[in-house]
Amino acid sequence: MTDIPYTPAARRIRWSVLADHAVLIAGSLFLLIPLLVMLQTTTTTDLETIKYGPQLAIGDQLDDNFRAAMFKASGFSGQNTGLSMLINSTILGLGFALGKIVIGMMAAYALVYFRMRFATLAFWLIFTTLLLPLEVRILPSYEIAQKLNLLNSYTGLILPLIASATATFFFRQFFRAVPEELVEAARIDGAGPVRFFIDVLVPLSQTMIAAMFIIMFVFGWNQYLWPTMITTEEGMYTLVRGIKQLTQDLEGTNIPEYGRANMLALIAILPPVAVVIFFQSWFVKGLTESDK
Repeated sequence: MTDIPYTPAARRIRWSVLADHAVLIAGSLFLLIPLLVMLQTTTTTDLETIKYGPQLAIGDQLDDNFRAAMFKASGFSGQNTGLSMLINSTILGLGFALGKIVIGMMAAYALVYFRMRFATLAFWLIFTTLLLPLEVRILPSYEIAQKLNLLNSYTGLILPLIASATATFFFRQFFRAVPEELVEAARIDGAGPVRFFIDVLVPLSQTMIAAMFIIMFVFGWNQYLWPTMITTEEGMYTLVRGIKQLTQDLEGTNIPEYGRANMLALIAILPPVAVVIFFQSWFVKGLTESDK
């Protein structure tokens, strides 16, 4: 067995690999260090956090802060525990994701397969709504929800914002790539529009549905402005709003509950991360795959 001769090329390759790993490690630490600091504050008391700030030492308050985050009630009514806020955020995220997928698929199906005279114009009108942020239409949406008695309800949280130009755009592009032979075969078999949609397009769109589910679930889960306006009862608070309520005591005389708030923040991270990990392979296929 002969030794591989040392060459400058081999040295350059090793240095390039080392540089690549150094960049990856630095990027990972840049993202993980705030989470590690947050995790450390969940193991200490609030007084220690205020007095010493984040430290390297791990305390013994993790279990107490977790119990306080999940089961301790705050506010005037005593209804907004961490568990109830977690349930509200889950319902909001799932409602956003499923509702936007259904509406987007139906709108894209109508634009692609129904020969309407102004289908292209209708699509571009829908697409231009992407240029309007939520803040622009927040007051009209709130006024409509108030007149329909949707305040402090899951319907009011989900329904006014359920239309999605993003989902409509992606599903339209996906449906346009479906071979025309499938449409003709479905017509020969006697499949109507509803049967073709359910039996053919929905199974073909599984990867795209998974990709849209991740995007819309995270979008709904992280909503803050709309739940703040539409809910006034503490039992309807979401995690994002509940965390803000715990940390705003800095302006008063109470001790901010850093341990409980950071524990809630860590808990709020877990469902979106779990969804992304579970649908990761489908997410990549849904956004990159073109063969049907």
